[in-house]
Amino acid sequence: MKSPFLITKEEILKIYKPVNPQTHKGLQGHAVIIAGSYGKIGAGVLASKSCLKSGCGLVTTFVPKCGYQILQISIPEVMVVTDENANFITNIHLPLQPQAIGIGPGIGQELATQKALFEFLRINKAPLVLDADALNILAENQSWLGLVPENTILTPHPKELERLIGKWNSESEKFQKTTAFSEKYNLIIIMKGAPTHIIYKNEIYENTTGNAALATAGSGDTLTGIITSFLAQGYEPKNAAKLAVFLHGLTADIALPETGYQSFIASNIIDNLGKVFLELDN
Repeated sequence: MKSPFLITKEEILKIYKPVNPQTHKGLQGHAVIIAGSYGKIGAGVLASKSCLKSGCGLVTTFVPKCGYQILQISIPEVMVVTDENANFITNIHLPLQPQAIGIGPGIGQELATQKALFEFLRINKAPLVLDADALNILAENQSWLGLVPENTILTPHPKELERLIGKWNSESEKFQKTTAFSEKYNLIIIMKGAPTHIIYKNEIYENTTGNAALATAGSGDTLTGIITSFLAQGYEPKNAAKLAVFLHGLTADIALPETGYQSFIASNIIDNLGKVFLELDN
């Protein structure tokens, strides 16, 4: 396996775009987060809030009906559109054309949800982040991968990656298989782990931020929100992935002296996003 490019602060400063003082919310991008099912609406809350707190101008969240009040109360800044079904997603209809979409956190794998994902992929034109159950559904229906637009970002943890590419016997085989998968479908793969790697065709990038505190429920949902935010703000997909992974890890590095490993939760990622942007701006 060839040695990876390191994602350092120096590299990130080359791609990071500070906010234009004359901007308004309409120029900062409109993102859509499609997430949640009964008992897992929190995934939608975490992804939506992290999306907003990474600089996106507007966020609309698509959830089953049972998530409506939860989202409106927990994040008043987010607009909410609901499925006709109470407990899970069955038909994705968006009243807008967003700049980017993140789909998958907490959506479950009901047959109707699988069908909804298929129909969505058939017509979607927006830049895309696929996470969690969206990845599990695609692993079960690999012929649908042909519908996924080029340069879509996939964010599998090790188990989700294994479902997509099959088992591996060594680290080098894992990278070979992931590289082959990326090349076959023209996709960007964020291999979540310690450290996290980004695979884009034959390029490998290794993140230099983050620590074991990130191994907590909802951590991946916040990453999905951050990546979707950067896509909506006009970053090209590879740069959106690098920037998101770097800043996501940096929140844990900054928070660690206060929380320790055990008490750090996904909401702390969101709470520390302001500090990581200030670190880049300074």
